[in-house]
This record gives sequence, C-alpha cells and structure tokens, in this order.
Amino acid sequence: MPAGVSWTSYLKMFAASLLAMCAGAEVVHRYYRPDLTIPEIPPKPGELKTELLGLKERQQEHQNSTLPRTL
Repeated sequence: MPAGVSWTSYLKMFAASLLAMCAGAEVVHRYYRPDLTIPEIPPKPGELKTELLGLKERQQEHQNSTLPRTL
C-alpha cells in the first residue's frame, strides 16, 4: 500500500474520510436550503437573487430583540 500502510489501516481511513465528507455535505445542504423549484421563464441577468435563509432568520430575530418596547 502507499506509504507502507497496511490494508486495514488504509480501509479504515478511507471509510472515515468518506463518512466525514458525506456528513459535511449533509450539514451544508441543510444550512443553505437550496431552492429546487424550476421557474417557467428563466430570470434575466442580474435578477437572480440568492440569500442565506438561516442568516436572514437570525438577522430578523436580532432586529426584533433590539427594538424598544413600549407600553
């Protein structure tokens, strides 16, 4: 095997790397929440808007918590 590593160690590291890669992809996919809808008419250049939904929700919560409260 490469670098004098045994087959068992190589397979363990390969499995751990593959598992970490899949777990990372799942976390990123859940955080960014891709829009999987297909529009009828494609947007014109410059009209396509993307946003981080998780970031937008946190900003709205922050704005709501910083507003002065009146009775």
